[in-house]
Amino acid sequence: MRIALIAPPFISIPPKLYGGTELFIGHLAEGLKSNGVDVVVYANGDSTVNVEVRWLYSKSQWPLDGDVFSNMKDINHAAWAIADAIQDCDIVHLNNAPGLCASRFTEVPFVYTVHHPHEQGLSGFYSYYPHVRYVTISDFQRSLESMPRMRTIHHGVRIEDYPFREKKQPYLSFIGRLAPVKGPHIAIQVAKKTGIPLKIAGEVQPLFKAYYETEIKPHLDGSFIEYIGEADLTTKNELLGNSMAMLFPIQWNEPFGLVMIEAMTCGTPVIALRGGSVPEVVRDGVSGYVCDNVEQMEERVRNLETIPSVIHNHAKENFSVDVMVRRYIKLYEAIQAERQSLELTAKDVVLAEPGAAA
Repeated sequence: MRIALIAPPFISIPPKLYGGTELFIGHLAEGLKSNGVDVVVYANGDSTVNVEVRWLYSKSQWPLDGDVFSNMKDINHAAWAIADAIQDCDIVHLNNAPGLCASRFTEVPFVYTVHHPHEQGLSGFYSYYPHVRYVTISDFQRSLESMPRMRTIHHGVRIEDYPFREKKQPYLSFIGRLAPVKGPHIAIQVAKKTGIPLKIAGEVQPLFKAYYETEIKPHLDGSFIEYIGEADLTTKNELLGNSMAMLFPIQWNEPFGLVMIEAMTCGTPVIALRGGSVPEVVRDGVSGYVCDNVEQMEERVRNLETIPSVIHNHAKENFSVDVMVRRYIKLYEAIQAERQSLELTAKDVVLAEPGAAA
């Protein structure tokens, strides 16, 4: 079985810094390879994932320069990748919407992982491709969609990439885009109300520069409220692993939230506001706390009762790459079995036609 994993062309696989979709593709590709599945990744030339990689654009391009021209690059990349993949691949696994258009022109089965929050325009677009097998990354996300062929497969991380740490230090952590929907301003509020220092890591995107300048930067003092910039894996492990708790005060319906399982793998509890997938990922009272308001978050910070080893085991049992890869292989195998069954049925129909055996 040969699988084509098609990524957007803008960020390398795996990402050098932030890139949730790209990290997922890298983990899935190498996990498939280690399970004996032949896989090719269509990305950009900066990609270093340890499988076969093909590219049209040699360099990463992030942040994007402009929507119109960047989208044209995404469409061009997807069309080229699919035209190449259908020559020798059994399944095309898309991770960007433009490629769905090309599914009309081939009998090769398509899988599409939905990485974004619910958007009515995209859901309407998906309705034109009912033959595609859609994978949602949370049951919450799936509940908002109506495509006929859907299943949920949660993301996973490589457990060995996030060393477990029993001993914690007296500070809180926040990792994520410094944007209003991620709630870093609320994390600052919780830290100040509880008197516990906060370390913040994340990208300041141009779109939210004004938010950063007015809501975040004035509180940074390099000591009690500290901004450490964007975090690579080493920095992320240091930040999350030593933290007494990670704050996840989201202000939107998060489709998944990869950083939650990264924190839990380190044995660090997640204190989150309820929204989207949070109750699926955080087992309330076991791997963290699901809160209804900021006051509850503050109370949970003051009264942490979680056990790091239990948190780590929850992540390992439910959100490892191994678990995720096995579920995708099961999906691919089901698609292959269905296709073979249809081919056999079609063959039987031909043989049963009058005169077919003459």
